[in-house]
Amino acid sequence: MSLKNKKILIVIGGGISAYKSLDLIRLLKKNSVEVKTILTKSGKEFVTPLSISTLTKNKTFEDIFDKDDEASIDHITLSRWADLIIVLPTTANFMTKLTLGKAEDLATTVLLASNKDILLVPAMNVRMWLHKATQRNLKILLDFGYNFIGPEKGEMACGEYGEGKMSSPRQIYSYLKNYFDQKNLVKNKNFKALVTTGPTREYLDPVRYISNESSGKQGYEVALALNKLGIKTKLIAGPSNFISSKDLKIKKIVSAKEMMDEVKKSLPVDIAVCAAAVSDFKPINKSKNKIKKNISNINNIPLKKNPDILDYLSKNNKSRPKIVVGFSAETENIIENSKIKIKEKYCDLIIANDVSKKDSGFNSEYNQVSIIDKKGKIKIIPKNKKSYIANTIARIILDKLLMNDKNIN
Repeated sequence: MSLKNKKILIVIGGGISAYKSLDLIRLLKKNSVEVKTILTKSGKEFVTPLSISTLTKNKTFEDIFDKDDEASIDHITLSRWADLIIVLPTTANFMTKLTLGKAEDLATTVLLASNKDILLVPAMNVRMWLHKATQRNLKILLDFGYNFIGPEKGEMACGEYGEGKMSSPRQIYSYLKNYFDQKNLVKNKNFKALVTTGPTREYLDPVRYISNESSGKQGYEVALALNKLGIKTKLIAGPSNFISSKDLKIKKIVSAKEMMDEVKKSLPVDIAVCAAAVSDFKPINKSKNKIKKNISNINNIPLKKNPDILDYLSKNNKSRPKIVVGFSAETENIIENSKIKIKEKYCDLIIANDVSKKDSGFNSEYNQVSIIDKKGKIKIIPKNKKSYIANTIARIILDKLLMNDKNIN
């Protein structure tokens, strides 16, 4: 798949590596890509509007208010026009602006108003890149959904050597080709996914129920991340308080049985992610009226097991999803218990997390997980925002799905 007729918006930042934007523009134009540019005030110190326009054959945008085209709202028009936006070089200062949500010029306003993927290409001194402030900003921007390429290790303009050198135009071009190849492949395959999330409630009587502390946030973020990758995703959610997204199909349920019924209705799908904390047991009988605390048999409430949704999906020979992912919420022996679970449930991946911690897991914006595959390979994701963790999980799932499809074909 070529990049022919793709539309790329390049924001040129203020750094010595800005001159490489000209080489990238030349490479993209050679491959029939339409390119438009925004030249920042500091970027203008390194390259000129004339040199850029000569290569792009398009106007170089500079000011948020254009006296020659007052009717056009450039920050909206440009952000909607592009298939992808690239910022190069992305300086330490520019990263800070993005983490704060600044909209102080045309470049930052376009990025804040954009509904497209944004690729940041960092370039700075090695000490600036490794500084705790920059690394903190990196984590925040990844959580916001920005994509990164580089920086590379190498000799810098200042004469020092280390990590901070901007990726080359050829490396950026290869990234773009792979990005659009995968996006087109996912679109053509019309992949579907279901994600379960949140707790279930098993009522003892009209006011009391068995449940747990799950907020549903992690599963919700996984569904959003899969949807963003172009996978048509349905979220089946137990009682939760997250804010619904208009881009995501959500079916709300209460009990484990309702969740199981909805899962069965949703099949077949290519991906199933069981992030819900389903109650393992439910009362055999539900009282029609509130159970009074003075009754004699209060210590004897018979229970029975709920259906195991993950087990059903993994062992369903007729309509088993290509990728089945389970979550393993544990309070001790996290990895050992999760490895046992992946074998017992026959799933492809297990996301293990420690729910005994107060600062992550249940009822928190943060999580820390270990992703375990059938071979026992473990990828540890340290404590981070659940949205960042979800993006990582979704990318691993998609890569695994595409690899499986490739092997089948």
